[in-house]
Amino acid sequence: MAYQYIISKTIDPLFAISIGLAAAVNRIHREEKDAGRTVGQSVEVLKRRVGIAWEGGWRGFGAEREGER
Repeated sequence: MAYQYIISKTIDPLFAISIGLAAAVNRIHREEKDAGRTVGQSVEVLKRRVGIAWEGGWRGFGAEREGER
């Protein structure tokens, strides 16, 4: 008999998201450590990047910057 769910219909997606987030955090931590940054420096970079995205200040690759026309 094949099982449809690992835990339950409701908890399976939450479990998958938590595993994915844990893997991402682990990779970011390892890469930042290899780059020679401390955890505090990594948090500051994250805050800056989230702030840029939240405020809409970054427009992506190829976007014209002010004053470069």
